[in-house]
Amino acid sequence: MGVGAPRARMPIMALGMLALAGALAGGLVRLGWGLQAPAPLVAFHGPLMVAGFLGTVIGMERAVAVGRAWAYVAPVASGLGGLALLAGAPGGPLLMFIASLVMVAVFVEILRRQAATFTAIMALGAVAWAVGQLLWLAGEPVHRVVLWWAAFLVLTIAAERLEMTRLVPRGPSTRATFVVAIAALLLGLAYTSLSRDGAAGTGVRIVGASWIALAAWLGAFDIARRTVRMSGVPRFTAVALLSGYAWLAVAGGLALAWGDVAAGPLYDAILHAVFVGFVFSMIFGHAPIIIPAVLRRGVRYHPVFYVHVAVLHASLVLRVAGDAVGWTAGRQWGGLVNVLAIVLFIGSTAVTVVRNGWSAAPG
Repeated sequence: MGVGAPRARMPIMALGMLALAGALAGGLVRLGWGLQAPAPLVAFHGPLMVAGFLGTVIGMERAVAVGRAWAYVAPVASGLGGLALLAGAPGGPLLMFIASLVMVAVFVEILRRQAATFTAIMALGAVAWAVGQLLWLAGEPVHRVVLWWAAFLVLTIAAERLEMTRLVPRGPSTRATFVVAIAALLLGLAYTSLSRDGAAGTGVRIVGASWIALAAWLGAFDIARRTVRMSGVPRFTAVALLSGYAWLAVAGGLALAWGDVAAGPLYDAILHAVFVGFVFSMIFGHAPIIIPAVLRRGVRYHPVFYVHVAVLHASLVLRVAGDAVGWTAGRQWGGLVNVLAIVLFIGSTAVTVVRNGWSAAPG
């Protein structure tokens, strides 16, 4: 059984889930909850979430899609990098950098097969991840690196949704607007990394403006605007996506208002609006589609899925409001219930996966 076999993917995905568990525990300690957690979980909360968990999951999805054994090096390296961080062992950042480089190579292969606007933007997302990992490996502070990590996810998700809009006729000006928003995001990232002190705030605000533009474009033109009128999985996915776009706009607005913040409640609000509000909405919405493709296990939709979506958004409103007005209890309880929403998502999804046998589909 090769690494590409569905059952062989389970241990790799387990590494990603382990990184997620460590990131969640470390995040709760950062919020001030009195948990006993090893120091690496607290110190590496961000890298564990972005590279250890999301890098592994996205890397696995791309490896399955490209169908090449070498492509699995990306999720394996990011998963092992997360494990190294959790254990306080050396080599974690280097393994994650290697994972990002392999991801770039995967997109070179994808572009060779299908050169299109959406595949090029996905490739830019992989490059953003690699740049972020390189900056972190070089010793740059996390608040200078984290926007690159966010760009990895924003570009990847936005490009996936752009691909879906091919099903809906759009004029060339509509697509050009999308490309301009992407260009603004890249410009903001470059300006932020090349500037120092107060000047970096301009770059952060450009990034924020690009997030707002992308959220507006996706909210207006995503096929989710149509599928939200349907039922079952299409409607659930659309609700999750559209609510996620709202959080991307919120994150952009906060970045525009506050600019370059390196720590504290305002920093927490910006980052978690995008990483929790936007990214996890995408994860919740796409899980019934991606899990069967990656693990060849069915996910049977149930209306209870709306519970973890509602809990996520309600708790994030509480958290961001607490951040904005200096209400520590609101921030702490909002963060705690954020974690509960993710645990509910994992639990409800796992139940449906376990109840379904391995599919006979190839892959």
